[in-house]
Amino acid sequence: MAVKYVPEPFRIKVVEPLRMLTREEREKRIAAAHYNLFYLKSEDVYIDLLTDSGTNAMSQFQWAGVMQGDEAYAGASSYYKLIDAAKDIFGYGYIQPVHQGRAAEKVLLPLFLSEGKFAISNMFFDTTRAHVILSGARAIDCVVPEALDPSRRAPFKGNMDVEKLEKLIREHGPEKIGLVVMTITNNSAGGQPVSVRNVRETAAVCKKYGIPFDIDAARYAENAYFIQRDEPGYADKSIKEIVREVFSYADMFTMSAKKDTIVNMGGMIGVKDEKINEKLILEIKSRCIEFEGLYTYGGLAGRDLEALAIGLYEGLDDNYLRYRVGQMEYLAAKFDDAGVIYQSPVGGHGVFLDATAMFPHIPYTEYPAQALCVELYREAGIRCCDIGSYMLGNDPDTGKQLKADFEFSRLAIPRRVYTQAHLDVIVDAVIEVKKRASGIKHGLRIVWEPPILRHFQAHLEPIK
Repeated sequence: MAVKYVPEPFRIKVVEPLRMLTREEREKRIAAAHYNLFYLKSEDVYIDLLTDSGTNAMSQFQWAGVMQGDEAYAGASSYYKLIDAAKDIFGYGYIQPVHQGRAAEKVLLPLFLSEGKFAISNMFFDTTRAHVILSGARAIDCVVPEALDPSRRAPFKGNMDVEKLEKLIREHGPEKIGLVVMTITNNSAGGQPVSVRNVRETAAVCKKYGIPFDIDAARYAENAYFIQRDEPGYADKSIKEIVREVFSYADMFTMSAKKDTIVNMGGMIGVKDEKINEKLILEIKSRCIEFEGLYTYGGLAGRDLEALAIGLYEGLDDNYLRYRVGQMEYLAAKFDDAGVIYQSPVGGHGVFLDATAMFPHIPYTEYPAQALCVELYREAGIRCCDIGSYMLGNDPDTGKQLKADFEFSRLAIPRRVYTQAHLDVIVDAVIEVKKRASGIKHGLRIVWEPPILRHFQAHLEPIK
């Protein structure tokens, strides 16, 4: 299927030189990294698709803002610029900056979760799931069934299964459900969007049972773009108007600002009703001071606060979002032509390759998605990330390996970083691996792992 590449709505002012290692050099580097791509040095990577978090290219306006950052310990002007921007966009009464998304989770989630409780989400991503477990609670995924078939093209495959959500609440008891979390876009399901209707219906269930409703808002702008494009009744609404409506249904949000606000560091917590939630806000401030620093900087330098305030608006730009999603659609069309299976239709921040389709003979216990990531590095110096059983880890109660709903190798595309030529290199590499996939007989085994979030540190080796 032919697809036109959406041209960049910017021109390049600064470049960062890259070097492609030889195949022999790459073989040595990945072995020395214990077949864990997190251990690779960035200088040994040609195209880095490990994550779209904090790997973005800031604009000239953001870099100018860096020079204007107020580095006062308390009450910096940059803090107030961020608060004004966030309140304007999300319509929430209280905004708390933190240094990144997992900091927001560390501060907020233990206020609602403890031993014996559950948190339900359309799908938890790795750090959110980890913070649920660290609080003593247990995480339950509740995504719509159509998301579980990567080949099935359906809109809003990131949605919460609302009927199942209500069933789970009744099964465990409303008093045991500490929090419902809506992840937008749904990263673990392949960057799939969530509709306004689904957010509204989920909020209604939460209100019915008196359960707090939180939005995991890392990719809120990309999600709004899909709503504008695909949900009936929203084509004539602005991205900002859609964001306002989506967030109006929730009680709070946690955000890694390292994604859709196009910065290298930052995060936020938002609480909608400042007067109603006065006690909660005091607890958030106290925990922020304990873990992040004074609440008017939240673990961020003034320059970060300034860049974040500017990036909040830049991430909402229609031309930018059209180009951003257009890069994913360009990759997806090339993969369609080559018969490469991925979570379709393509999402907002990357292409999630179906490693089970690539290696149907490799069981989940040998981590086919991680094996595909290793092969892409061997092939072309591309670093990407397992979103499968390897990342999911072991059952926190039994210690047994869990089977993920998907075995995805995520090609996460940093914002405003790579060109069409880079995307063509990615496509060619995936096709080459596909050609020799049947000859890759086995995956990998873990030889050492930490007890939680193991994929960042585990040591693996090929199974001979």
